Amino acid sequence: MGIKRIIITPGEPAGIGPDLMVEISQNPPDAELIAIADPQLLQQRAEQLGKPLEIIPFDPAAPVEPPMPGNLKVMPMSLAAAASPGVLDPENAEYVLRCLRLAVEGCLQGRFSAMVTGPVQKSVINEAGIPFSGHTEYLAQCSGSGYPVMLLATEGLRVALATTHLPLSEVSRAITKGRVRQVIKVLQGDLRERFGIASPCIYVCGLNPHAGEGGHLGYEEIEVIIPVLDELRQQGVDLVGPLPADTLFTPPNLRGADAVLAMYHDQGLPVLKHLGFGHAVNITLGLPIIRTSVDHGTALDLAGTGKANPGSLNAAINLAIELCQNSGSCSAPDHRGME
Repeated sequence: MGIKRIIITPGEPAGIGPDLMVEISQNPPDAELIAIADPQLLQQRAEQLGKPLEIIPFDPAAPVEPPMPGNLKVMPMSLAAAASPGVLDPENAEYVLRCLRLAVEGCLQGRFSAMVTGPVQKSVINEAGIPFSGHTEYLAQCSGSGYPVMLLATEGLRVALATTHLPLSEVSRAITKGRVRQVIKVLQGDLRERFGIASPCIYVCGLNPHAGEGGHLGYEEIEVIIPVLDELRQQGVDLVGPLPADTLFTPPNLRGADAVLAMYHDQGLPVLKHLGFGHAVNITLGLPIIRTSVDHGTALDLAGTGKANPGSLNAAINLAIELCQNSGSCSAPDHRGME
C-alpha cells in the first residue's frame, strides 16, 4: 500500500505532547510523520530530555519517504508565548487550535493520509475565551462533518459513545431517538468502511442500572433505545441490547461484539481504559478524514521529565496506518504545495 504521510499535532505545548514527538522520532513507525508545531519548542524539549533531534522542514512537494531515527519533519507554527513544561498559558490556546485546523485542511486536500492528535488542555482553551468542549466536536466543525462519534479501541474491545463531554445531569435529555439512531449508523458504517468488518455486530448498553429493569429503574430504554434498535434491526443492522452495562463488560458477555455503544462517557471508557490504558486509541468516526489520538491527557507533571510513555501515540499512529489501508478513500497524498 506504500508509505503513508501522517500529520501529527502534539497538542498542549506545556504538556507531554512535545515529549512524545521527540520519543517517537527516536524509533519511528513505518510512516512519514509530519509534526505541525513550533520547531524551537520541539528542539528545547529534546534538549531537556537528552535526546538527539534533527528538525527537517517539511517540503510538501517532496515524495513520501520512510523516516530516519532521530529526524523529525516539521511544518512550522510559532507559539504566541514561550512554553515551559507544566505551565499553562492561555496565550497559546489559539496556537493549539490553529495546528488542528491546518492539519484538518491538509487531510481534506489530500496532502496527508491521516491525522494523529496529541493531548490538549480544554480548560486553558476555555480560559482564553474560546468555547471548546473537545477534539471530537472541534474537528467535526473544522471538517464540516455532520455527525462525529467518539470511539476508543484497545486489544479486544472497542467502545463508542452516544454522548461525549456532557455533565451527567444532561445525559438523559440528550439520549434521543435521533441521536441513538445516527450514532449507530455512523458506527456501523465506519466499522465496515474503515475497520474492514463486513457485518459488524454492535452491543448496546442501556442508560439506567439493569437497563431500566422493565421501566422500574427508568424509561429511556422503553421509550427511546428499544424502538430505535428494533427499527435498525429491520434495516439489517446487527444489534444486541439494550444490555445492563455492569454485566455487559465481562469477557464472556463481550464475545461476538465488534463494538459496544455506551450511552455516556464514564459508562464505557473506564472499562476500556482499565483494560488498555497507555495503549488505547481514540478515533473520531463520522469524519471525511481519518483521525486517531492518544487515550490520555496532557500530564503536565510529566512534561520535560523523560517519564512520558509514548505507547498510546505509537498505537494511534499504527491504527491510523491500518485504517488508511482499509479505507478505499485513503489515497496517496497529493505532493503539491500547501495552499
